[in-house]
Amino acid sequence: MLSLTFDPVTPLAALGYIILFTFTLGRISLRKWLLSFSPFLIMGIGYVWTALVFPRAADPASSTILWHWGSLIITAATFQQAVSLGLRVLIFSALSLIFILTTDPVRFMLSLMQQCKLPPKWAYGILAGYRFLPFFKEELRILQHAHRMRGIERAQGWKNKLRAWKRYAIPLLASAIRKSERVAAAMISKGFTGRRDRTYYTQLRVTWKDWLLFGLLLSGIALCYLLSWKLGFVQWYQGQL
Repeated sequence: MLSLTFDPVTPLAALGYIILFTFTLGRISLRKWLLSFSPFLIMGIGYVWTALVFPRAADPASSTILWHWGSLIITAATFQQAVSLGLRVLIFSALSLIFILTTDPVRFMLSLMQQCKLPPKWAYGILAGYRFLPFFKEELRILQHAHRMRGIERAQGWKNKLRAWKRYAIPLLASAIRKSERVAAAMISKGFTGRRDRTYYTQLRVTWKDWLLFGLLLSGIALCYLLSWKLGFVQWYQGQL
């Protein structure tokens, strides 16, 4: 829905609604949300700056010139497109954070298996890979400390860093293979065959609360569209990028 428009007012209103939606129903810490959102904010500012400095079609005669410095000319149309592009990044990031910060990965994969009939082999493979990530981080830290204890200093320069990552990659790969073999053996010993008719200890159901949440999200975005259209700001996307 938010990909259909390319004006700054509609995504700005939707961003405000999504932030209100997140803190009202998501019960998320403000500090945690700000820390997660700050990289996307920097990314959005970067998109705005890039769109201003390198516009797709610079035509000062067709729009009001807002700022002129040397060869850099910023028109009202260019500024509007740049701000709209930056807000699109922020609104999609805010929507993603709702999912990331309020969804338990294990329950999400179980729901995909039970509701969407995702093959158990895929689901448990994804869960196993997700569980391995913290182990790899810890093992990399141990390898770095072990190398320093043996007199290998921290790599300086990109060539030395590439050599260092090569030294780390082989032990990490060997450890990953050993862990995957152990996980596969454990799953086989517990009778895992990947059949779709398996039973589940935790049964997840889609309830009226889920549909209500979905309806509130879509209706809020639709309301932002309606408000922007009533004020005359809606501009549909026509290949501006």
